[in-house]
Amino acid sequence: MKNLDYLKTLLKQEIIQRREEGCDVDSFEEKLEKLKGDEENLWKFYKELSLLTPMPGFPYEEPSLWEELREQISLPGVLPLPPEEVLQDKILGAWLGRCAGCMLGKPVEGWSRGKIEENLRRIGEYPLSYYFPLEFFPQPNPYIKSLVRENIKKGERDDDTDYTIFNLHLLEVYGRDLTTQDIGRELLEHFPYYLVYTAEREAYRNLVIGLEPPETSLFLNPFREWIGAQIRADAWGYVSAGQPALACELAHRDAILSHRKNGIYGAIFFAGLISCVLAGKGLREGMEIALSMVPSRSRFAEAMRFALDLKEKERDWETAIDRALERYSFYHPVHTINNAVIVLLGLLYGENDFGRTICLSVMGGLDTDCNGATAGSVIGGILGASNIPKEWTEPLNDTLDSALVGFGENKISDLANRTFKITLSFYPP
Repeated sequence: MKNLDYLKTLLKQEIIQRREEGCDVDSFEEKLEKLKGDEENLWKFYKELSLLTPMPGFPYEEPSLWEELREQISLPGVLPLPPEEVLQDKILGAWLGRCAGCMLGKPVEGWSRGKIEENLRRIGEYPLSYYFPLEFFPQPNPYIKSLVRENIKKGERDDDTDYTIFNLHLLEVYGRDLTTQDIGRELLEHFPYYLVYTAEREAYRNLVIGLEPPETSLFLNPFREWIGAQIRADAWGYVSAGQPALACELAHRDAILSHRKNGIYGAIFFAGLISCVLAGKGLREGMEIALSMVPSRSRFAEAMRFALDLKEKERDWETAIDRALERYSFYHPVHTINNAVIVLLGLLYGENDFGRTICLSVMGGLDTDCNGATAGSVIGGILGASNIPKEWTEPLNDTLDSALVGFGENKISDLANRTFKITLSFYPP
């Protein structure tokens, strides 16, 4: 690797990742700082680091490969679907919710909860109830100006929606027999390298240098438990409506390309949850079914149980979100676990109100476009397009842009109709 500074950055992140996985890395940070910056020494260091295993007493069991994962989870049976016209409306609602939630969170991506609240209070609009106005941003840049309520004309390009379009394309080409290798090959054909991020970028590089999945998710990929697979999960849930087990399998085939452990579980959980709500299950029942497909002794399952428990103990969202953010403050702002907790609390305290749900999920901060999109997808699937307030969907003008090669501009309704056809074809007779 020619860029030794970048290699060293990856190694620093790998130390953090190994610590979170329960490994003893106390001596590694100091050792890396003292290490001579030549390539040979850095590779020796990486080999030593990669051989670490969790310390005795680490309380979690977190398999990644399907054969091992399957032994620790339950795969639910097939659920009955609602009438076709209801299902079609729900799928359109999920697509619209994902686009609206993404657009809501996009201009404040990476902001903290405190910073978002401070600026909302400054303009007298706390709590958030609609797309951010231009005055929210003290010094708006050109990027921001197309994302504020005064100027929204469509769903702007974002990786959160690029992946949903991409996965629909994969399903149309390969069907339910889609493999991880298929996904990797198509990723190289359709995504510009610099428009994929963190774990996906490292997996992309690994594909280019000739590695095969699942090695692509592990080699020099310290971002393997970050949020990328979770934001790719929605389409697997859409086409598996009423089949959470299928949603789980598809989500895993995709996630293992770039993620391990809890990075995979986030994708499985939300794909399974979406599958359930599209079949008409309530939010809490859908969450329980989705959790049954996640290893019970994982950090992700523990975090989801913590969020569910918060809803029982805390009357208001503000107290619950502050407790959650404090508990998981050690994770990177783009990690799967802390962001999944934000989404779950947004859904739980949103109480089946579309606007409130996505606004709470964005006001939680961190990866706001991802969280708004995921929450929007779930609540949109619960309510259906006909029950989403038009104030959220009309500004999108049924249009979603994408950076994918061959999929530049899309009609949201067309994406939903294509999805609906696949969903019906996948459902058993």
